[in-house]
Amino acid sequence: MTTPPSDALDALYAQVYDQLRRLAHDQRARQGASETLNTTALVHETYLRLAESDAAAWNDRNHFLALAARAMRFVVVDHARARLADKRGGGVRAVLLDEDQLPPPDRAEELVAIDEALTRLEGHDARLGQLVQLRFFAGLNYEEIAEVVGLSVPTVKRDWARARAWLYRFMTEECA
Repeated sequence: MTTPPSDALDALYAQVYDQLRRLAHDQRARQGASETLNTTALVHETYLRLAESDAAAWNDRNHFLALAARAMRFVVVDHARARLADKRGGGVRAVLLDEDQLPPPDRAEELVAIDEALTRLEGHDARLGQLVQLRFFAGLNYEEIAEVVGLSVPTVKRDWARARAWLYRFMTEECA
């Protein structure tokens, strides 16, 4: 049994709830509608993931949003994996990463492949991994990412180009 969420988590969650709903709505629009994971469900599942973690680890609102983006990523990927488990022969295949689009629900294996590549990128360069997570899974723009991670917008753009190149190489090599 998990411990109940702290008052600090509840207060911070209330402050960013509308922004999390916007992120979840945008996430669903890029991914394609799902009857079992609507916007509200995605936000609430994200909250539950955050409530299970250590509330003392959140330094400020931006740090909380970064952690929420990570939690949202795991909710979406777990949902895609569950859909794949229901399919016969649901193997993972490599895909090219398009800048601002998630695969539609009938291509859940691509979402899982992207998540696996992102996990490898995080091991290679944690900052690039966080940037991809914020851009691809949370749908933040360059300015929002720069604010969350404390970098300049030009640095975020350069890092985004590096991350995309790394992911492209990784995913095409895995396919070969």
